[in-house]
Amino acid sequence: MQPKFKKSYRFAVKTSLYLTIYVTLLTSVFLFVFYSFNIWYILVLAVSTFIFSFFVTQYRVERFIYKRVKKIYDDLTLLESTSITKGTITTDMKTLTQEIDKFARDKKIEIESLKVREQYRKEFLGNVSHELKTPLFTVQGYILTLLDGAMEDKNLREKYLERASKGVERLGYIVKDLDMITKLEVGDLSLNPEVFNIVELVENVFDMLEMKAAKKRITLTFDTDYSKPIMVNADKERIQQVLANLMVNSIKYGQEKGTTEVSIENLIKNKVIVRVTDNGEGIDKKDLSRIFERFYRVDKSGSRKEGGSGLGLSIVKHIIEAHDEKIYVESEYGVGSEFSFTLEKAK
Repeated sequence: MQPKFKKSYRFAVKTSLYLTIYVTLLTSVFLFVFYSFNIWYILVLAVSTFIFSFFVTQYRVERFIYKRVKKIYDDLTLLESTSITKGTITTDMKTLTQEIDKFARDKKIEIESLKVREQYRKEFLGNVSHELKTPLFTVQGYILTLLDGAMEDKNLREKYLERASKGVERLGYIVKDLDMITKLEVGDLSLNPEVFNIVELVENVFDMLEMKAAKKRITLTFDTDYSKPIMVNADKERIQQVLANLMVNSIKYGQEKGTTEVSIENLIKNKVIVRVTDNGEGIDKKDLSRIFERFYRVDKSGSRKEGGSGLGLSIVKHIIEAHDEKIYVESEYGVGSEFSFTLEKAK
């Protein structure tokens, strides 16, 4: 890297001026005492002394500062700075201070980010371990019981095998959903956009979840009568999965005899927003910022009894973001929740 020096030479000018005055005065006295005094000789001496002093002073000071600043840059290089070491080395102290301050701020932000990621990693590994361990131990317990002699009892055999099957099924959900999230994050899961009627798709999801909702006597409904189709452009299968996951959560945390309502509104010229609203338990404010994290559960105990992989909302977020759209959540604890997401209208 080539040094980039400060354009202001005030230090060198002043130093050279002091040296010039001193040498000129000394020479003038010497000539006045021992030889004839000639003003032109004095002027030539002053100018030549000043020029020589200026360049020597400027060069020496620049080299002096450059060597020390270069060491600072070299030390920063060891820290793999992405901003300072790419530029030219400057001996301008103001610029250098600004660059080092910026470097320090960037590193502080990076360290804080790493701390957050490390905490998230620990929580994620703990959650994965717990989610996998629960069905594994369940399956193992039933199988060991059967091997210990319960297999001889036909009724017990069928009951335990059915329960073990449910445990394996849950493991399958977890692995399948984790695989999907990984593919969505790295971009390996390709979307197949098509034009379809979002109203019809919501009705299909209503039909799919009708029995599940009936167990808690929850009504699945639109906010109004959509007599005309609303055409959107998206991956129909993935959006159906989004709607299903949101409604399943709404039913899971909904109140007995409650309601899950879907509305579809024009947002702007080429966007619609789909809202899924319920009057269920609601979500505490402290949990709102984390509900889309993998395995994060608002209800640490009850939600597991309902089954599922614990990845539903995380999948929803990834699918919507894969469409370059936005998802929002509003909730009040004890009142209910509203999840909404945008989609592109078909042209």
